[in-house]
This record gives sequence, C-alpha cells and structure tokens, in this order.
Amino acid sequence: MRKLLIIFLVVGVVAGCGTANKSASPKAQAKAPGTVIQQDTGAKTPIYDREAVRKHLVDLAKHVPGVKGVNCVVFGNTAVVGIDVDGSLDRSRVGTIKFSVAEALSKDPYGVNAYVTADMDLNQRLKEIGDDMQSGRPIGGLTDELADIVGRIVPQIPRDVKDHQPSKDTGIPKQKNTPSSPPPR
Repeated sequence: MRKLLIIFLVVGVVAGCGTANKSASPKAQAKAPGTVIQQDTGAKTPIYDREAVRKHLVDLAKHVPGVKGVNCVVFGNTAVVGIDVDGSLDRSRVGTIKFSVAEALSKDPYGVNAYVTADMDLNQRLKEIGDDMQSGRPIGGLTDELADIVGRIVPQIPRDVKDHQPSKDTGIPKQKNTPSSPPPR
C-alpha cells in the first residue's frame, strides 16, 4: 500500500510539472490582418534627404487644427519644428496645439526626435535659417544658431508624449507619483 501511494505521488508530481510551459519567450500573439507592429529601439532614424524630411514634417504639422504656419529646419538627424498659431490664443491653448503637433510627429520615425516650439521669435529664426539654407549660404554659422534655438526650447519632444488619463471630475490629467517626487499637496 505504501509503495502504491509513493508511485501515485511521483506520477502526480511528474505529470503536474510536465505540463508547465517553460518557454523562454512568449508565444506569438495572433494579430489582425493589416496591423503593423513598430518597435522603438531608441535610435534615431538616419536622414539622407533633408529637404524631403523637412517637407514631410511641415506637412504633418500643418494638418493639426490651430496651426497657421510651420517652419522646419533639419540638421543632421535633428529637426526643429516651429509652429505659428493665432496670436490671440491664451498660453494653455497654444500649449495644447504644441502638444498635438508633438503627438502627430511622435507617430513618424523622422518626427519622433524633433523639437517643437510655438515661440514667435524662434519660429522667425527658423524661417530665416531655412531661407538661408535654401539660398545656399554657408552653414557654418547656422550650427551655432540652431544650437541656440534648441537650447532655448523647453522641449516638447514627440518621444516624451504619454497618454494621460483625465480625472473624472475635473478633466485635468492625473499625475503619477514617482518615488523621487513628493506627493501633491
């Protein structure tokens, strides 16, 4: 009787452990036809045709409601996009439009690392730099100008766009407490 009990226990343990799935990676999930899965490696997409990328980013930003004009300068693998909005808008509305442009650019491999600004002065400087580049002027001084522009921007980088869930009663996005930040008061 004792041997029979031990045999049943051994068989039960072996059978129970044998059905455990110990694969190193998860099984591929079925996806609907026509869906594209994009993995972000964090690396910038190399830009080979600056003018084509510039036109593409301008086109993306122009389709955002509230944007009256767009200036874009592409230098190396970095793009700076300046948007022109109605001057009578308040700061919060301008910020919303700027965020919408960053959100639109975040879905594009060339726009994900772009810097977006709604500052009128910076937008004018971007226009002048773009005009200088179009006319074939030397670009030696333009690098310093572009570095100053990027340094002045409080960046709204499309890669940093996160989905915020508004609270039920105020419509204001809830902030997540992180260990390094103090709790809200």
